[in-house]
Amino acid sequence: MNRIVINGKTIRCNGSNVTIQNNRVIVDGKVISTNAIEQSDVTIYGDVENIKCKGSVSCDNVKGNINAEGSVSCDDVGGNIECGGSVHCDSIAGDVKAGGSISM
Repeated sequence: MNRIVINGKTIRCNGSNVTIQNNRVIVDGKVISTNAIEQSDVTIYGDVENIKCKGSVSCDNVKGNINAEGSVSCDDVGGNIECGGSVHCDSIAGDVKAGGSISM
């Protein structure tokens, strides 16, 4: 089970594709919360496939891609990262397109 923390509010869910869009948290295509704030700080505890959000994101391991308008901090990423801010990750298997600095 994954734990998603958005601006201090915790959501627990099963699933691997996380999207935060239009004030909704969507996991594997299912809306699980309608109280998210798009421009937010998101922390995901657990392994997920893909992440898409308008804010900054911190996470454990992502098997696929991360798309965030803010910064990204993650252990390992198996795909690509595209973000508007900086990137700080242990390892990234794909390409990185960042608006700020990149640290690995």
